[in-house]
Amino acid sequence: MLKTFVFKFGGASIKDVNSIKNLSKILYNRLRNHTVIVISAMGKTTNALEGILEKKFNKEDYSSNITILENYHLEICMGLFGENHPIHAIVKNYFLQLQRDLELPLSKDNYDLYYDSIISYGELVATRIVQEYLCLEKIYCIWKDAREIIVTNSDYRFAKVDWNATAAKIKKSLVPLLEKFPVVTQGFIGKDKAGNTTTLGREGSDFTAAIIASSLHSASVTIWKDVKGVLNADPKRFPNTIKFDELDYHEAAELTYYGASVIHPKTIKPLANLSIPLYVKSFIDPSSPGTKIHHVKHENKTPCIVVKNEQILVSFKVTDFTFIHEGHIHQIYSELEKLKLRVNLLQTSAISVSLVIDKQVFKLEKLIDSLKQDFEIRYNESLQLITVKNHNPEIMENLMKNKEILMEQVTRSTFQIVTKSN
Repeated sequence: MLKTFVFKFGGASIKDVNSIKNLSKILYNRLRNHTVIVISAMGKTTNALEGILEKKFNKEDYSSNITILENYHLEICMGLFGENHPIHAIVKNYFLQLQRDLELPLSKDNYDLYYDSIISYGELVATRIVQEYLCLEKIYCIWKDAREIIVTNSDYRFAKVDWNATAAKIKKSLVPLLEKFPVVTQGFIGKDKAGNTTTLGREGSDFTAAIIASSLHSASVTIWKDVKGVLNADPKRFPNTIKFDELDYHEAAELTYYGASVIHPKTIKPLANLSIPLYVKSFIDPSSPGTKIHHVKHENKTPCIVVKNEQILVSFKVTDFTFIHEGHIHQIYSELEKLKLRVNLLQTSAISVSLVIDKQVFKLEKLIDSLKQDFEIRYNESLQLITVKNHNPEIMENLMKNKEILMEQVTRSTFQIVTKSN
């Protein structure tokens, strides 16, 4: 089989009629049969679905929210296809299914499973619209449900991939399609062995592209973003950012670990293992070279700044007049693992452990309940975690200016602070 190419388009690249038309232009001169196109939900659809889920849980009326979201997609369809195209009926049917699924009972106990079943509609609807429009423009391609090829465990919202089963499914059901036409599929979603829809973690469409590419031993993966490549900081927060022409896999992996949003954290490893290059390019300026992530010999010394919002600082203090030891840390980490909570920063003292985690629905409450018998627990919410890789004194001073610092950690290469959000 010829080498395949994987393209991934995020929500911003398909947020409206003009964006989808731009996507088709990008693909027109780049598409070949052996290409997989991974698509995210349109615009802010995932946020909207999370809002509906929150209203459902709080027993509030969400019918108008569904109507607004459905009309958003139907208006895009009207702009792309006109009145009589069958896509209108397809989209309406998805929203009928969504409403039926939302009639099922929701509780804290089934929240994660419920979340995956509802949030996945964003990707399903988006891919049908994009695939139909590409065919309308004579860019003929096949729609494929990612849940038929991405096999995971049942860790809902953070599902782990069954790599062997996924590779077998891709070989059996995706490869024959690629011999005929390019394939459009969803990012972010999969299915467990019980047949339930799962998701790979927020912004997980990049990871889907890497999963498919590694299973196919693809020639490359290209992620299309609204920035000109991988930058050393968010241009919306910091002026005079620098674009990297190339980055080593290890450097890119570190940046994603600290929270750089341009690439999903799990994307790098499967590509690096097979030396599959990852390109980050701009859908606004598709002819520009972007950034190539591959094996690079020279070390990057450019300072990189990463900001993570909605962080929670939790401190656990022993109550029996003993000092913190490995058993305490193991106990805390055991509960974190059960709740699928990743620690973004850790600090210990003689009598306490402090850690920084992402905000997730119900997770803090469950963590406190599980450990409150053994620790005095305090926490602060709505914080920022700022990380600087390859720091220098000037950057450190500027970032700390006029900020209330709740935690600070400095190593040879990395500087991190936790502060109240501006």
